[in-house]
Amino acid sequence: MTHGERIRMLRKEMNMTLEKFGERLGVGKTAISNIENGSRNLTDQMSKSICREFNVNEEWLRTGNGEVFIDLDKENQLMIWAADILKDESDTYKRRFIKMLMELNESDWETLEKITTHLHKS
Repeated sequence: MTHGERIRMLRKEMNMTLEKFGERLGVGKTAISNIENGSRNLTDQMSKSICREFNVNEEWLRTGNGEVFIDLDKENQLMIWAADILKDESDTYKRRFIKMLMELNESDWETLEKITTHLHKS
């Protein structure tokens, strides 16, 4: 399997269009299409971007050996989740909520803990 075939398989497994996949990497759909169909080679920079953005095992992307995705611990999953939400510049509730959490001081965290503990007991 070629680099392009592995990228196509990855993109389809994630149920992403050429446009959405490229958007996450900062390139257009034509660039991704050219890599997938073999008219352009996969550059080191693009390979690193794909691995970083989608948690892909670099060994798998380059050679086809190993697992497709890197297993992340919960802490890293949380950091990626929050970063993805903050990357979206639209004014969503999730984004406003994450930004609000970032602004809490220690006293605010203690108050929030009391509130959530009380709600959890209810």
